[in-house]
Amino acid sequence: MRESRVRIPPGSQKIDMEMMTDLKILVLNADYQPINMTSFVKGYKLIYKGKAEVIVADKNNKLSLFTADVARPKVIRLLKYIYLPYRKLNLSKPNIYKRDGHACVYCNSRENLTLDHVLPRSRGGGNTWENLVTCCSRCNSRKDNMTPEEAGMKLKVKPTMPTFSKLIGISKEEIFSVALGE
Repeated sequence: MRESRVRIPPGSQKIDMEMMTDLKILVLNADYQPINMTSFVKGYKLIYKGKAEVIVADKNNKLSLFTADVARPKVIRLLKYIYLPYRKLNLSKPNIYKRDGHACVYCNSRENLTLDHVLPRSRGGGNTWENLVTCCSRCNSRKDNMTPEEAGMKLKVKPTMPTFSKLIGISKEEIFSVALGE
């Protein structure tokens, strides 16, 4: 295994190389629109090559890279605008779980999660963002082949297609506060 060139300065929290690969950095386009979450290593390469600037850094976790001490970047912004076509979000089980916060939309349970069709498929309900929700197996069995109203159950949140920024876990307010430097 290669020797790491990263050393931790005294007084900082220890971050090992394994943990560093798990650290994520939010990448913003030049106009502050979120593009994606990337690994620390890829994000730092963008900064090192002069393709991105640090917008928000974690000053409590300083790293000593080569000869300079740097705060761990949390949000970076690309210096050059990247044109991205409209992103259609894939309708998938993991994306529905993320949208619903990994909890049942009927009882907020986080155990034995599955997908539920609000309008059952047997009644013409399709596989759409508006008809699929995260549901625990207990509530799914209770609802059976009925609508939530017929089963006497209430949806905590109306299911809709999420935005890309919601799916990666950052709100518009957070993006604007980062953009304004607050």
